Amino acid sequence: MPTGPSLETIRAAHERIRPHIHRTPVFTSRSLDELAGANLFFKCENLQKTGSFKIRGATNAVFSLNDEEARRGVVTHSSGNHAAALAHAARARGIPAWIVMPANSPMAKRKAVERYGGQITLCEPTLAARETAARDLIERTGAVMIHPYNDERVIAGQATAAVELLDQAPDLDFVLAPVSGGGLLSGTAIAAKCLRPQIRVVGCEPANADDAFRSLQAGRILPPEKTDTMADGLRATLCELTFAILRERVDEIALVSEEGIVEAMRSLWERLKLVVEASGAVPAAPAFERRIGAHSAAGRMAGSGQAEGKRVGIILSGGNLDLANLPFK
Repeated sequence: MPTGPSLETIRAAHERIRPHIHRTPVFTSRSLDELAGANLFFKCENLQKTGSFKIRGATNAVFSLNDEEARRGVVTHSSGNHAAALAHAARARGIPAWIVMPANSPMAKRKAVERYGGQITLCEPTLAARETAARDLIERTGAVMIHPYNDERVIAGQATAAVELLDQAPDLDFVLAPVSGGGLLSGTAIAAKCLRPQIRVVGCEPANADDAFRSLQAGRILPPEKTDTMADGLRATLCELTFAILRERVDEIALVSEEGIVEAMRSLWERLKLVVEASGAVPAAPAFERRIGAHSAAGRMAGSGQAEGKRVGIILSGGNLDLANLPFK
C-alpha cells in the first residue's frame, strides 16, 4: 500500500482549506522558455497568503482538529514560513499558536509570525534545540503539535498546490519542487503521480544542503553534513514518512549551487517581475540551466536534456525575502 495520504484525502483537504487560501496563478514567459529549452509553467506560491505554500498544510492540519484539541492551541518549530502559516491558520480558527524559531531566522519571517499573532520562543539553531523547546511548550500549555512536515494532514494540504497546477497547466511532463523536510515534495509527488502517472517528479535541493540527495542514494536517512546555504527554508532533514514517500514516487533529485540560486532569483525578478525567496527559486535553477534529468532519485546519472521541448511545472514555493538584504544588486 502506498505511503502517505491518498488522492481522496488530498481532495478533501483542498475543499477544507479552499476558503482560507488563494488559488495562486500560473505564470509563463517566452524568454524563460527559450532559456530552458522547454515550456515552463510557474506555480506562484510566492503570491500565496503568508507568502508561501505552507499555509496549505498548516490550515488543513488546524481545521482538521476536533473542538477539544483546538481549544488547547497549537505548537510547532520552524525557521519561518511554516511558523507564519500556522500562526495565520490558528488565528483564523480563533486559537493560540506557540512557535519555536531558531535565533538566526530571518527578521522578516519573525515579524510575520508576530503579525499573525503567534507567540515566539527563540532557540539555538539546531534541530535538537527546536524539538526540546517545542516539547517544553507542549508540556506547559497542552497544545497540539503541528509538525512542519512529519504529519499526513500537512502533506495532504501541501499536495493541493500540485492539484491546482495540473488543472491550470494540463499534460505536464515534469513537475519540479524544492525539498527540505519533504512535505511539499511528498505531497507534490503523490498528487502528480495519481493524476498523471507518466509525469516525472523532480526534487530540487541546494548542493550545500544535500541530505535528501545523499539519503535517497544511500537508501536510508542521512544527517546533514552541511547547511551553509542562503536557502534558509531548505535546511531541514527528511523524516521516515517523507523519506518513504520520496523513495516510492520521486524520479530525480537535482542539486543547485548557491550561484544558481542567485541567478534563478534574478531571472524570476527580471523576467516575471516576481519576488521569490532563495528557497522558492531553487526549483527554477535546474530548468534554467537545462539540467533536468541529470540524476535519478537514487543519485545515478540519468542523462541530461530529457526536458528539451517538454512541458515543465515549477512550484515557486515562497516569496518571503528580506528586501534589505538581497543576494544581488
